[in-house]
Amino acid sequence: MTDRALVVVRPGALTTVQDLGRPGYAHLGVPRSGALDPGAAALVNRLTGNPPEAAVLETTVDGCALRARSTVTVAVGGAPCPVTVGGRPAPWGAPVVVPAGALLEVGAAVAGVRGYVAVRGGIAVEPVLGSRATDLLSGLGPAPLAEGTVLPLGRPAGPPARVDAAPQPGPPAELVLRVTPGPRADWFTARALRDLATRAYRVSPASNRIGLRTEGPALERARDAELPSEGMVLGAVQVPPDGRPVVFLADHPTTGGYPVIAVVRPTDLAAAAQAVPGTPVRFVPVRRW
Repeated sequence: MTDRALVVVRPGALTTVQDLGRPGYAHLGVPRSGALDPGAAALVNRLTGNPPEAAVLETTVDGCALRARSTVTVAVGGAPCPVTVGGRPAPWGAPVVVPAGALLEVGAAVAGVRGYVAVRGGIAVEPVLGSRATDLLSGLGPAPLAEGTVLPLGRPAGPPARVDAAPQPGPPAELVLRVTPGPRADWFTARALRDLATRAYRVSPASNRIGLRTEGPALERARDAELPSEGMVLGAVQVPPDGRPVVFLADHPTTGGYPVIAVVRPTDLAAAAQAVPGTPVRFVPVRRW
């Protein structure tokens, strides 16, 4: 039994191990996966002295609680939340020392959806296809955290950052997604294309790591034919039979049979990871249909 480990005391609603993901395996049916807010994950890694590829924990809405078997340095970022160590308040967005045996409590998000917990040395679970990321769609990688899960830690690569706090972007009050026409934009009426570009949508509570679902006007199809399954990419805006756009995120399927009306710029997807249900969504075309 290694002393360099964390023991899960409270797993939270959904806490997973994430890193940069496993790109390059779509031809095998394996999604990219990885942190939904890669900027937040990269920042907490820098704060703890980890390299960018080190695995972190991604929490969802209500945080998690972890007990350290040995003294470790951690950083919590992403969705703002209260942090305590041994029952005492600790800073969010800065390196924090957790003594051996102490409980690190990552509280519920006060804004946003997903928090990130980095530990100096990284989460050292066994990699699968070169990544330690949990993929909820394919089931690759470690299972979501459960009470009693032991998370081994790697060897520290460098000293923690010498900062009091690091600025991080806040969750979006309005989610603005820049889009280019998708491969099946011609399967939709001119009115549907106008509606996508001009009408108001909201983030649906049914959203998850696979896709951000929306509520709002249904998009009318010009063609009712069946579409053979074809390749899907990160940020694809697929329109299922109910007509409400779905934006594919990190755990998206590699193929799909519903038409893709548009594709979101990858740089806009991190904000989607932090958009709470009910957040207004605006699709902004950056090229003519």
